Amino acid sequence: MLAYTYTDKGTFRLIEKQKPKLLSPRDAVVRVTLASICTSDLHIKRGAVPRAVKGITVGHEMVGVVEEAGADVKNVSVGDRVCINVETFCGECWFCKRGYVNNCTDKNGGWALGCRIDGGQAEYVRVPFADTGLTAIPEGVSDESALFVGDILATGYWAVKISGAEEGDCVLIIGAGPVGLCAAACARLKKPSKIIICEKDGGRRAFAKHFIPEAEVISPEDMPDAAARLERGGADRVLECGGTPSSFSAAWKYARPNAVVVVAALYEESMTLPLPEMYGKNLTFMTGGVDGCDCAEILELISQGKIDVSPLITHTFPLKDIDRAYSLFESGKDGVMKVAIKP
Repeated sequence: MLAYTYTDKGTFRLIEKQKPKLLSPRDAVVRVTLASICTSDLHIKRGAVPRAVKGITVGHEMVGVVEEAGADVKNVSVGDRVCINVETFCGECWFCKRGYVNNCTDKNGGWALGCRIDGGQAEYVRVPFADTGLTAIPEGVSDESALFVGDILATGYWAVKISGAEEGDCVLIIGAGPVGLCAAACARLKKPSKIIICEKDGGRRAFAKHFIPEAEVISPEDMPDAAARLERGGADRVLECGGTPSSFSAAWKYARPNAVVVVAALYEESMTLPLPEMYGKNLTFMTGGVDGCDCAEILELISQGKIDVSPLITHTFPLKDIDRAYSLFESGKDGVMKVAIKP
């Protein structure tokens, strides 16, 4: 089969590999019907993810059809359409039992697919712990609508969830990339009084305004005035989805006193908390990797028409043209937001 492979720092190549096989009775093999490129894939390519293993097939956002299922797999069956969780988790360790599935202690736990074991920018993928790593897609939900459930949509949903956002809150989202817009789509479920999306790129601001029309979409230069107009001097909940030093700084700066700041971005460098400047704001910071426990709930919300992030797919390429797809995604040109790959 064809598989897009991390061969060396700075290099991915489309090569022939053996179709994956079941290695455990808890495994499933899924025929990939649609995959996507994630910014985390670019982090791997740039060598910014030290745990990524050279020789692995990349890709951790995908949906497909169960081709084979191990004897111990109970929740999905051969022929089921499924979305694949970015995380694999055993469900049995101390962390999994408490819902901290990103910290699963199994050797194949946490972010393994497309990082430490072969992922899904390929024709087939093996999924360990299939009962927790796969979620059946409800009838009537398209591949495009389900594609981001296991990663960026789960990230946005998780960010809103741990922020404790409530009806009437002002929610500030830093960064109008795919994760930020998924977070905005989930934040609107809480019926906030205001959603503010801060984004430096004009094209992404235009996309965000069309995607979340009720939001106030502004540039970083306009953020001080926008924050000053807020009743409590800042946002009640801030979701940092930008992943840059300036977006990190804005997240705490424009939070009101006693607000919650959620860091949902993945950084390539260390950030510093300027504690003397922050003193007295009494902020609560929530950080960490995406929690993959809510995929079934998210799919149900999609089925009910309450969330739809499929418009984030702005371009689709066949697997044989994945090099061209990556070039476009890395360039950020032609209005690209998310690129889908169809094996």
